[in-house]
Amino acid sequence: MSDAVVIGAGPAGLMAAETLGRAGVSVTIIDAMPSVGRKFLMAGKSGLNLTKAEPMDRFIAAFGNIPPVMQKSLAAFGPDQVIAWAHDLNQATFTGTTGRVFPDAMKASPLLRAWMARLGALGGSIQTRWRWDGWQGTDLRFETPDGMRLIKAGATILALGGASWARLGANGAWTRFLPNDVTPFLPANMGFVVNWSSHMAPHFGQPVKAVGLRAGDKISRGEFVLSAKGIEGGGIYAVSQAMRAGAQLYLDLLPDWSLPQIRDGLAKPRGKASLSNHLRKVLRLDPLRLALLNEFGRPFPDDLAGLIKALPMTHQGPRPIDQAISTAGGLRFDALDDNLMLRGRPGVFCAGEMLDWEAPTGGYLITGCLATGRWAGLGAADYLRASKR
Repeated sequence: MSDAVVIGAGPAGLMAAETLGRAGVSVTIIDAMPSVGRKFLMAGKSGLNLTKAEPMDRFIAAFGNIPPVMQKSLAAFGPDQVIAWAHDLNQATFTGTTGRVFPDAMKASPLLRAWMARLGALGGSIQTRWRWDGWQGTDLRFETPDGMRLIKAGATILALGGASWARLGANGAWTRFLPNDVTPFLPANMGFVVNWSSHMAPHFGQPVKAVGLRAGDKISRGEFVLSAKGIEGGGIYAVSQAMRAGAQLYLDLLPDWSLPQIRDGLAKPRGKASLSNHLRKVLRLDPLRLALLNEFGRPFPDDLAGLIKALPMTHQGPRPIDQAISTAGGLRFDALDDNLMLRGRPGVFCAGEMLDWEAPTGGYLITGCLATGRWAGLGAADYLRASKR
């Protein structure tokens, strides 16, 4: 018997455990992996982007159409609260020019160590290599190195993650235990497959900079990278949701030039110069942007200026879901009450990326996991108090 069990030791689960511990609840944290926070640590390898420093209304709007309970959780634990929480763990932060907030250490391991020390001080215990295997009656069932184990919990928080990066623990296998309450997972913040011609091979590994990207109503000025498999990077991730839905991707190869400026440049005498040399000279197009123009623009139309401002980029769809940064889909909010408790299983709360929401890159994903973990923890603490009356 345990007062509360948190299944999943990522940001959402650890925040739920901290919230319960602060409420005086004895918590057991359980994870299928040999150690905690594996995807969190992987995210920190390229600089742990904790949150985005911007007004709350703009911050919440970045999540798109989310239900009221998700909005409430973010409003209660948004960018300011995330920064204060990190500082309380003695992890100084800084805000970049785009508003993205990082720990000074630029990685996750120091923060995770401080966090685990806090959870230990609050009395939390941890079981690793225990894989949740659903319910047996009202008991939680686990596959462990020592065989099957059953636990009876006063309250349970599921923070089981999405379906990307299975090797780090998030494989979506939990959906079989809640089959009627799940929207199918889709890749989010992902790269796209491109069947390049052989002429593009010399450019693989190079970042595409100083271009605009547009797909549907999504616009980005971030850079992206060409690889033998396709395109990926921040600029692509920012428009990936619209691309996944079928919107055409357009590149603006000269986002700081107007159409009349480009036409004036193209009208200059070309002489004996090749078209590529002429474009390089009068428009200052570098070899990589010229290669993209040749790859996707030929045969060139009469209005070359219009093509340069809106070059349609062909792709063959998203990269596999397990290669995506995150996922869309998951446990539907209509299966949960306003405390993130499953309507069909009293005392079972859910949080994090396993819920049906989607966030762009830029600190939104981690903040969303922390916020929903805290909200579920508060709900579970209230549930336990009420059950003891």
